Amino acid sequence: MEMTPRERVEAVLKGTGIDHVPFTVYECMLPQCEVERQLRNEGLCIHQRRFGPMKSSTPNCTTETISYTDSETGKGLVKTITHTPEGDLEQIREPADFTSWRHELPFKGPDDYPKLIAQAEDTQFEPNYEVYDEARAWLGDDMVLRATIGYSPLQAIIYTYLGVETFCMEWADRREKLMELYDALAAKDRRAFRVMAQSPFEFIQYCGNVSPAIVGRERFRDLVLPLYNEFGEMLHENGKLYGCHLDDNCGLLADLIAESELDYIEAFTPAPDTDMSIADARKAWPDKVLWTNFPSSVHLRSQQQIYDTACRMIDEDAGAQKLIIGITEDVPPDRWQENFLTISRACREYGRYR
Repeated sequence: MEMTPRERVEAVLKGTGIDHVPFTVYECMLPQCEVERQLRNEGLCIHQRRFGPMKSSTPNCTTETISYTDSETGKGLVKTITHTPEGDLEQIREPADFTSWRHELPFKGPDDYPKLIAQAEDTQFEPNYEVYDEARAWLGDDMVLRATIGYSPLQAIIYTYLGVETFCMEWADRREKLMELYDALAAKDRRAFRVMAQSPFEFIQYCGNVSPAIVGRERFRDLVLPLYNEFGEMLHENGKLYGCHLDDNCGLLADLIAESELDYIEAFTPAPDTDMSIADARKAWPDKVLWTNFPSSVHLRSQQQIYDTACRMIDEDAGAQKLIIGITEDVPPDRWQENFLTISRACREYGRYR
Protein backbone atom coordinates (compact mmCIF):
# COMPACT_ATOMS: atom_id res chain seq x y z
CA MET A 1 0.00 0.00 0.00
CA GLU A 2 1.23 3.49 -0.90
CA MET A 3 2.00 5.69 2.07
CA THR A 4 0.53 9.16 2.30
CA PRO A 5 3.01 12.02 1.79
CA ARG A 6 2.97 12.86 5.49
CA GLU A 7 3.38 9.22 6.53
CA ARG A 8 6.36 8.89 4.19
CA VAL A 9 8.21 11.91 5.63
CA GLU A 10 7.39 10.98 9.21
CA ALA A 11 8.58 7.43 8.60
CA VAL A 12 11.99 8.64 7.42
CA LEU A 13 12.35 10.99 10.40
CA LYS A 14 11.33 8.23 12.82
CA GLY A 15 13.30 5.48 11.07
CA THR A 16 10.37 3.13 10.50
CA GLY A 17 10.83 2.34 6.78
CA ILE A 18 9.32 3.82 3.63
CA ASP A 19 7.91 2.80 0.26
CA HIS A 20 10.01 5.35 -1.64
CA VAL A 21 12.15 8.43 -1.05
CA PRO A 22 9.99 11.43 -0.05
CA PHE A 23 9.99 14.71 -1.96
CA THR A 24 9.12 17.89 -0.03
CA VAL A 25 8.90 21.60 -0.71
CA TYR A 26 8.45 24.64 1.55
CA GLU A 27 4.87 25.86 1.65
CA CYS A 28 5.87 29.24 0.16
CA MET A 29 7.58 27.73 -2.91
CA LEU A 30 4.71 25.85 -4.57
CA PRO A 31 2.37 28.13 -6.54
CA GLN A 32 -1.17 26.84 -7.00
CA CYS A 33 -1.58 25.51 -10.52
CA GLU A 34 -2.17 22.33 -12.52
CA VAL A 35 1.40 21.09 -12.01
CA GLU A 36 1.14 21.68 -8.25
CA ARG A 37 -1.98 19.49 -8.20
CA GLN A 38 -0.18 16.80 -10.23
CA LEU A 39 2.84 16.86 -7.90
CA ARG A 40 0.65 16.47 -4.83
CA ASN A 41 -1.21 13.59 -6.47
CA GLU A 42 2.18 11.96 -7.13
CA GLY A 43 3.12 12.19 -3.46
CA LEU A 44 4.86 15.55 -3.00
CA CYS A 45 4.67 16.58 0.66
CA ILE A 46 4.39 20.25 1.55
CA HIS A 47 6.83 21.20 4.30
CA GLN A 48 4.61 23.45 6.40
CA ARG A 49 6.39 25.85 8.81
CA ARG A 50 3.73 28.50 9.42
CA PHE A 51 2.20 27.05 12.55
CA GLY A 52 3.98 27.33 15.89
CA PRO A 53 3.17 26.07 19.38
CA MET A 54 3.91 29.27 21.27
CA LYS A 55 3.23 32.98 21.32
CA SER A 56 5.76 35.62 22.30
CA SER A 57 5.20 38.96 23.97
CA THR A 58 7.24 41.91 25.23
CA PRO A 59 5.20 43.60 27.99
CA ASN A 60 7.61 46.52 28.33
CA CYS A 61 8.61 46.96 24.69
CA THR A 62 6.41 48.17 21.85
CA THR A 63 6.96 48.05 18.11
CA GLU A 64 6.00 50.60 15.50
CA THR A 65 6.05 49.76 11.77
CA ILE A 66 6.09 52.34 9.00
CA SER A 67 5.76 51.37 5.32
CA TYR A 68 6.91 53.87 2.73
CA THR A 69 8.34 54.27 -0.77
CA ASP A 70 11.95 55.32 -1.16
CA SER A 71 11.96 58.59 -3.11
CA GLU A 72 15.20 57.79 -4.95
CA THR A 73 14.70 54.14 -5.90
CA GLY A 74 10.92 53.85 -5.87
CA LYS A 75 11.21 50.67 -3.79
CA GLY A 76 8.82 49.85 -0.98
CA LEU A 77 10.56 49.83 2.39
CA VAL A 78 9.48 49.02 5.93
CA LYS A 79 10.94 50.79 8.97
CA THR A 80 10.51 49.03 12.31
CA ILE A 81 11.00 51.03 15.51
CA THR A 82 11.20 49.08 18.77
CA HIS A 83 10.73 51.15 21.92
CA THR A 84 12.57 49.54 24.85
CA PRO A 85 13.05 50.77 28.43
CA GLU A 86 16.63 51.61 27.41
CA GLY A 87 15.77 53.51 24.21
CA ASP A 88 14.70 52.91 20.63
CA LEU A 89 16.02 50.47 18.03
CA GLU A 90 15.43 51.04 14.33
CA GLN A 91 15.78 48.81 11.29
CA ILE A 92 14.78 49.10 7.63
CA ARG A 93 14.05 46.24 5.27
CA GLU A 94 12.79 45.76 1.74
CA PRO A 95 10.18 42.98 1.38
CA ALA A 96 11.00 40.51 -1.41
CA ASP A 97 8.60 37.58 -1.91
CA PHE A 98 9.06 35.19 1.04
CA THR A 99 12.12 37.03 2.40
CA SER A 100 13.47 40.59 2.59
CA TRP A 101 16.57 42.67 1.92
CA ARG A 102 17.89 44.40 4.99
CA HIS A 103 18.92 48.00 4.44
CA GLU A 104 19.55 48.93 8.07
CA LEU A 105 20.14 46.66 11.07
CA PRO A 106 19.10 47.49 14.66
CA PHE A 107 22.64 47.79 16.04
CA LYS A 108 24.23 51.15 15.25
CA GLY A 109 26.89 51.25 17.97
CA PRO A 110 27.77 50.25 21.55
CA ASP A 111 24.96 52.39 22.97
CA ASP A 112 22.53 49.83 21.51
CA TYR A 113 23.71 46.90 23.65
CA PRO A 114 21.49 47.88 26.64
CA LYS A 115 18.51 48.26 24.30
CA LEU A 116 18.97 44.83 22.74
CA ILE A 117 19.51 43.24 26.15
CA ALA A 118 16.35 44.91 27.49
CA GLN A 119 14.37 43.58 24.53
CA ALA A 120 15.71 40.04 25.07
CA GLU A 121 15.02 40.12 28.81
CA ASP A 122 11.49 41.36 28.20
CA THR A 123 10.56 38.58 25.76
CA GLN A 124 8.18 36.01 27.24
CA PHE A 125 6.61 32.88 25.76
CA GLU A 126 3.33 31.10 26.37
CA PRO A 127 1.86 27.91 24.90
CA ASN A 128 -0.32 27.89 21.80
CA TYR A 129 -0.65 24.11 21.63
CA GLU A 130 -4.17 23.86 20.22
CA VAL A 131 -2.87 25.01 16.83
CA TYR A 132 -1.27 21.60 16.23
CA ASP A 133 -4.45 19.49 16.13
CA GLU A 134 -6.29 22.22 14.26
CA ALA A 135 -3.56 22.45 11.61
CA ARG A 136 -3.23 18.69 11.13
CA ALA A 137 -6.97 18.30 10.69
CA TRP A 138 -7.19 21.25 8.31
CA LEU A 139 -4.11 20.57 6.18
CA GLY A 140 -4.60 16.82 5.74
CA ASP A 141 -2.18 14.06 4.80
CA ASP A 142 -0.02 15.74 2.17
CA MET A 143 1.58 18.25 4.52
CA VAL A 144 4.02 17.73 7.37
CA LEU A 145 4.12 20.17 10.28
CA ARG A 146 7.42 21.39 11.68
CA ALA A 147 7.90 23.90 14.49
CA THR A 148 10.81 26.31 14.67
CA ILE A 149 12.67 28.53 17.10
CA GLY A 150 14.76 31.23 15.46
CA TYR A 151 18.48 31.78 15.49
CA SER A 152 20.60 30.79 18.47
CA PRO A 153 22.27 33.75 20.24
CA LEU A 154 25.49 33.94 18.23
CA GLN A 155 23.66 33.59 14.92
CA ALA A 156 21.11 36.24 15.97
CA ILE A 157 23.91 38.62 16.92
CA ILE A 158 25.68 38.12 13.58
CA TYR A 159 22.72 38.09 11.21
CA THR A 160 19.75 39.74 12.94
CA TYR A 161 21.29 42.55 14.97
CA LEU A 162 24.86 43.46 13.95
CA GLY A 163 25.73 42.12 10.51
CA VAL A 164 28.91 40.26 9.66
CA GLU A 165 31.34 43.18 9.38
CA THR A 166 30.15 44.90 12.57
CA PHE A 167 30.19 41.59 14.45
CA CYS A 168 33.83 41.05 13.52
CA MET A 169 34.77 44.49 14.84
CA GLU A 170 32.72 44.14 18.02
CA TRP A 171 34.18 40.68 18.66
CA ALA A 172 37.63 42.25 18.54
CA ASP A 173 36.88 45.51 20.35
CA ARG A 174 33.97 44.92 22.78
CA ARG A 175 33.66 41.18 23.25
CA GLU A 176 32.59 41.53 26.89
CA LYS A 177 29.57 43.65 25.92
CA LEU A 178 28.77 41.31 23.04
CA MET A 179 28.80 38.34 25.41
CA GLU A 180 26.40 40.15 27.77
CA LEU A 181 23.97 40.28 24.85
CA TYR A 182 24.71 36.62 24.10
CA ASP A 183 23.83 35.64 27.69
CA ALA A 184 20.56 37.61 27.59
CA LEU A 185 19.58 35.95 24.31
CA ALA A 186 20.49 32.50 25.66
CA ALA A 187 18.26 33.07 28.70
CA LYS A 188 15.44 34.12 26.36
CA ASP A 189 15.91 30.96 24.27
CA ARG A 190 15.79 28.77 27.36
CA ARG A 191 12.38 30.21 28.18
CA ALA A 192 11.27 29.22 24.67
CA PHE A 193 12.83 25.74 25.04
CA ARG A 194 10.61 24.91 27.99
CA VAL A 195 7.42 25.84 26.15
CA MET A 196 8.44 24.18 22.90
CA ALA A 197 9.54 20.90 24.49
CA GLN A 198 6.10 20.38 26.05
CA SER A 199 4.25 21.04 22.80
CA PRO A 200 2.53 18.35 20.68
CA PHE A 201 4.81 19.05 17.70
CA GLU A 202 6.98 16.03 16.91
CA PHE A 203 9.64 17.73 14.77
CA ILE A 204 11.25 20.89 16.06
CA GLN A 205 14.13 22.98 14.73
CA TYR A 206 16.41 25.52 16.33
CA CYS A 207 18.81 27.86 14.59
CA GLY A 208 20.62 27.30 11.31
CA ASN A 209 22.34 29.10 8.41
CA VAL A 210 25.70 28.59 10.11
CA SER A 211 28.53 29.80 7.87
CA PRO A 212 31.77 28.12 9.00
CA ALA A 213 33.77 30.82 7.22
CA ILE A 214 32.25 33.41 9.58
CA VAL A 215 31.42 31.50 12.76
CA GLY A 216 34.53 29.31 12.75
CA ARG A 217 35.03 25.96 14.38
CA GLU A 218 35.85 27.22 17.89
CA ARG A 219 32.89 29.60 18.19
CA PHE A 220 30.57 26.90 16.83
CA ARG A 221 31.91 24.42 19.39
CA ASP A 222 31.84 26.81 22.36
CA LEU A 223 28.92 29.16 21.68
CA VAL A 224 26.52 27.41 19.29
CA LEU A 225 26.70 23.68 19.91
CA PRO A 226 26.12 23.75 23.71
CA LEU A 227 22.67 25.30 23.25
CA TYR A 228 21.89 22.87 20.42
CA ASN A 229 22.64 19.99 22.76
CA GLU A 230 20.82 21.50 25.72
CA PHE A 231 17.65 21.91 23.67
CA GLY A 232 18.10 18.55 21.96
CA GLU A 233 18.32 16.72 25.27
CA MET A 234 15.17 18.46 26.46
CA LEU A 235 13.32 17.51 23.27
CA HIS A 236 14.45 13.89 23.47
CA GLU A 237 13.25 13.64 27.05
CA ASN A 238 9.83 14.65 25.73
CA GLY A 239 9.82 12.28 22.75
CA LYS A 240 10.55 14.90 20.07
CA LEU A 241 12.97 14.87 17.15
CA TYR A 242 15.38 17.74 16.76
CA GLY A 243 16.76 19.33 13.59
CA CYS A 244 18.74 22.30 12.37
CA HIS A 245 18.84 24.19 9.05
CA LEU A 246 22.46 23.66 7.96
CA ASP A 247 22.73 24.53 4.27
CA ASP A 248 26.29 25.89 3.99
CA ASN A 249 29.62 24.06 3.83
CA CYS A 250 29.56 21.62 6.74
CA GLY A 251 32.91 19.85 6.29
CA LEU A 252 34.75 21.92 8.90
CA LEU A 253 32.05 21.17 11.48
CA ALA A 254 31.16 17.61 10.45
CA ASP A 255 32.65 15.83 13.47
CA LEU A 256 31.05 18.31 15.87
CA ILE A 257 27.68 17.87 14.20
CA ALA A 258 28.14 14.09 14.41
CA GLU A 259 28.49 14.32 18.20
CA SER A 260 25.49 16.64 18.60
CA GLU A 261 21.95 15.87 19.70
CA LEU A 262 20.64 16.61 16.21
CA ASP A 263 18.41 13.90 14.75
CA TYR A 264 18.16 15.41 11.28
CA ILE A 265 20.01 17.98 9.21
CA GLU A 266 17.42 20.09 7.39
CA ALA A 267 18.23 21.90 4.12
CA PHE A 268 21.53 20.02 3.86
CA THR A 269 22.73 21.00 0.39
CA PRO A 270 25.10 18.51 -1.25
CA ALA A 271 27.85 19.03 -3.77
CA PRO A 272 28.26 20.60 -6.26
CA ASP A 273 26.92 23.50 -4.17
CA THR A 274 28.83 22.74 -0.95
CA ASP A 275 31.87 20.84 0.28
CA MET A 276 30.03 17.60 1.20
CA SER A 277 28.19 15.04 -0.91
CA ILE A 278 25.37 12.84 0.38
CA ALA A 279 27.96 10.05 0.59
CA ASP A 280 30.24 12.27 2.70
CA ALA A 281 27.36 13.17 4.99
CA ARG A 282 26.19 9.58 5.31
CA LYS A 283 29.72 8.55 6.31
CA ALA A 284 30.08 11.43 8.79
CA TRP A 285 26.56 11.14 10.23
CA PRO A 286 25.41 7.53 9.82
CA ASP A 287 22.54 7.91 12.28
CA LYS A 288 21.19 11.28 11.17
CA VAL A 289 18.44 11.92 8.64
CA LEU A 290 19.37 14.18 5.72
CA TRP A 291 16.37 16.39 4.91
CA THR A 292 18.08 17.93 1.94
CA ASN A 293 17.84 20.86 -0.40
CA PHE A 294 18.19 19.70 -3.99
CA PRO A 295 21.34 21.59 -5.12
CA SER A 296 20.22 24.90 -6.56
CA SER A 297 22.82 25.07 -9.32
CA VAL A 298 21.48 21.86 -10.86
CA HIS A 299 18.09 23.49 -11.50
CA LEU A 300 19.73 25.22 -14.48
CA ARG A 301 20.80 21.96 -16.10
CA SER A 302 18.98 19.55 -18.41
CA GLN A 303 16.13 17.34 -17.22
CA GLN A 304 18.33 14.28 -17.65
CA GLN A 305 21.00 15.84 -15.42
CA ILE A 306 18.37 16.75 -12.85
CA TYR A 307 17.05 13.19 -12.87
CA ASP A 308 20.58 11.77 -12.63
CA THR A 309 21.43 14.08 -9.71
CA ALA A 310 18.37 12.94 -7.78
CA CYS A 311 19.28 9.31 -8.48
CA ARG A 312 22.86 9.89 -7.33
CA MET A 313 21.59 11.42 -4.09
CA ILE A 314 19.50 8.31 -3.55
CA ASP A 315 22.43 6.01 -4.37
CA GLU A 316 24.71 7.83 -1.95
CA ASP A 317 22.24 7.34 0.89
CA ALA A 318 23.29 3.69 0.46
CA GLY A 319 19.96 2.15 1.39
CA ALA A 320 19.86 3.82 4.81
CA GLN A 321 16.35 5.16 4.10
CA LYS A 322 17.40 8.35 5.90
CA LEU A 323 17.05 10.69 2.93
CA ILE A 324 14.38 13.26 2.10
CA ILE A 325 14.84 15.26 -1.08
CA GLY A 326 13.52 18.76 -0.47
CA ILE A 327 13.32 22.23 -1.95
CA THR A 328 14.32 24.97 0.48
CA GLU A 329 15.62 27.65 -1.90
CA ASP A 330 14.17 29.63 -4.79
CA VAL A 331 13.96 27.91 -8.18
CA PRO A 332 13.83 29.98 -11.40
CA PRO A 333 10.15 30.62 -12.23
CA ASP A 334 10.56 29.16 -15.71
CA ARG A 335 12.14 25.93 -14.42
CA TRP A 336 10.33 24.83 -11.27
CA GLN A 337 7.41 22.99 -12.86
CA GLU A 338 9.42 20.70 -15.13
CA ASN A 339 12.23 20.29 -12.58
CA PHE A 340 9.91 19.33 -9.73
CA LEU A 341 8.15 16.78 -11.93
CA THR A 342 11.52 15.24 -12.82
CA ILE A 343 12.65 15.04 -9.17
CA SER A 344 9.28 13.57 -8.22
CA ARG A 345 9.67 10.91 -10.91
CA ALA A 346 13.15 9.99 -9.68
CA CYS A 347 11.91 9.62 -6.10
CA ARG A 348 8.99 7.42 -7.16
CA GLU A 349 10.85 5.30 -9.73
CA TYR A 350 14.49 5.12 -8.69
CA GLY A 351 13.96 5.71 -4.99
CA ARG A 352 11.47 2.91 -4.46
CA TYR A 353 12.11 0.45 -1.61
CA ARG A 354 8.98 -1.69 -1.85
